[in-house]
Parts: sequence; C-alpha cells; structure tokens
Amino acid sequence: MTAQATANTPLSTQPKYPAAIQQELIDSVKQAFEQRQPLKIIGGGSKAHYGRAVSGKMLALNEYQGIINYEPSELVITVRAGTPLYVVEAALAEQGQMLGFEPPTFSRNATIGGTIACGLSGPRRPYAGAARDFVLGVTMINGRGEILKFGGQVMKNVAGYDTSRLMCGAQGTLGVLLDISLKVIPIPAYEETRIITANQQQMQTLLTKLGCQPIPLSATLLHRDQLYLRFSGANAGVRAAANLIGGDSPNSATAFWQQLKEQQHPFFDRARHEGETVWRLSLPPTAADIPDALVSEQIIEWGGAQRWAYSRDNSLNLRTWCQENGGHATCFNHKETSKQVFTPLTTDLLHLSQRIKNSFDPAHILNPERLYPGL
Repeated sequence: MTAQATANTPLSTQPKYPAAIQQELIDSVKQAFEQRQPLKIIGGGSKAHYGRAVSGKMLALNEYQGIINYEPSELVITVRAGTPLYVVEAALAEQGQMLGFEPPTFSRNATIGGTIACGLSGPRRPYAGAARDFVLGVTMINGRGEILKFGGQVMKNVAGYDTSRLMCGAQGTLGVLLDISLKVIPIPAYEETRIITANQQQMQTLLTKLGCQPIPLSATLLHRDQLYLRFSGANAGVRAAANLIGGDSPNSATAFWQQLKEQQHPFFDRARHEGETVWRLSLPPTAADIPDALVSEQIIEWGGAQRWAYSRDNSLNLRTWCQENGGHATCFNHKETSKQVFTPLTTDLLHLSQRIKNSFDPAHILNPERLYPGL
C-alpha cells in the first residue's frame, strides 16, 4: 500500500503541496540561521509539558502531513512528521498492524514527528522495544537549513553510526524532522490481563521466574499492592499464561492500559487537577523500593524499570537516590522547567552533547535549551 493507495485517508493527511511546505520550512530555518533567530519547533503541542520551556519564533510542522509509503508486507511505513499519530495508527490498524512501542498521545493533536522527537514509549516498551528501536530512517533539516537523510526504509540498512535514532529523544534540538520511516508489527491475535496481590519484592521474584519461561508478557503495572500483567500473542499461549498466573481479570483491560498510557489513570489526577509535579524515574528493574521519606505515592511500570512518583522531599534528594541506585529522575511537567528538568549531565557527557549540538546546529537556533541550559 503506497501513498497513491491512501485515497480514503482524511484530507488533513494529504497536503496539496507537501513539497512547497517543505521548502517553506527549509527557507525558515535558513533565514533563522543567518539572523541567529531561535526557533521553537512544534508539531501538535501535545507534549509541550515535557522538557524545558523554549522561547523563539514558532516553526510549526502540523501542515506537513501525509503517508508517503506504506508496505504492510514489508512491515514498514514512511510518513511526514506533521501527520497526526491517530491517522498513522488507524492506517496500520486497517492492515492488522501497529506501532510496537505503543506510544502515548496525550492529545488528538499529537504528531508522529513529536512522538519520535520526544522518544516516549508505552507499556509494551520492555517487551517489544523503545521508540528508537523502530526508527529505520529520517529526513531532516539541520540548523543551517540543509536537508540530511539517514537510514532508509528496510530493516537492515545502517553502516556506521545510526544517526537517525539519535533524533529520537532529541526533542528537536538537533534538527527538524521531515520524513520518518518506521518498522511496524502485527497486532497481537489475543490479549488477556490478570490482577494479583503483590508487593515490589514479590513482583520482581515473579517476573524473574516468568522471564525464564516462554511467557508472552507485554505489560506490567504495580500500584498499591495490585500487580497487573498483560499477556499478548497467540490465543493458546496467552490463555495458558493467564491460567498459570491466576488472579482476577479487570472489567475492561483495553481501556485500563489505554488510560495508563495516556496518563488518565487515577494516579495522575494530582498532576492533572492539582498541579503537583510528577516525576518519571528510570531505574534498573531490580532497584530497591524508593524510601517513603522521598515519595508520597508511586506506580511502577516496565517490571520496575519505569516509575512515576510524587516527591515528598525536594528534587535534589530524589535525584541523588536515583543516581545512587543506577538510574535518573525527570520532572515530567512544567512546574520546574526553569530548573533542571532532566538529571544534570556529567562533564564528559556534557562535552559530547555540546559537540553533537554544534555539529547539527552550530548557531544553537533549534529548540535552544529544551533539554539542558546551553544546549
């Protein structure tokens, strides 16, 4: 199924003059480079809360839309960065396929470019791969207004540095994403979720045991001693795994995991309605439980590797604890965007990041300081 075969796609996904829009974007970046004018790159604005606040002239990509090429038999899709994420997912679903990293949207305005730029993955991430693992190639505009192409549209296409994946999580600080090629996967034939009572230590023991068996686990969540496990795959294998675990089944498992992915789970009400800062903690799966003195409440995803928490203490102590336990902490909303949103880089990593930034964006005009001061 190519771009020519998408006649039934909504008009908003088929811009009349994509080449003209692309040229306007190139000209805007070139002008900004010459004038040293900072640019605030934005897709649908659904993830504006993630990262430091950016000031500058707005460079919007939401009009640069469309599915360029989609070959279901090859498990590859190439789309323009401004294409709404729901349009991409709908096109894949028609062919029984999906984005394997199960990305959150947070809004119907979410674009595929913003999704890749932020590098966020959903509940399936530890079992299917992260967003960057599905990026096959990108076309982008660097800070000089030059078109760069990395990777391609096939599974094995990289010789040397896999630069296309470097754009995943860069949040537009290295380039303006134009076209993105992604690997896709089949939608599981069957899924089932079970709930059992367990604390963190019991969860880790169980997951270690399941990891030694051919169990089709695809998501986990631990909250208030309730452990949710999702199994995905062939009907027989999923049913066997669910029966092995036992426990109860939620009323609507699909809705539950969707709410978790989109941060509509009741845990996030304090951030959404009361303005509290929610922290995203990345830790080794077997890291110790966070002391009660540091957090007032948490939920644990990815078998322990990702935790969401409300800090009871100041952020410095929470970050210090995470670093001492082999991880890092990120402020996931705007409350502290004037400070360090991400864990400060070591001197060596900061110098390396500066060299990369200078290579792609020598005038530092692309989303300046979205990630760190001075980058």
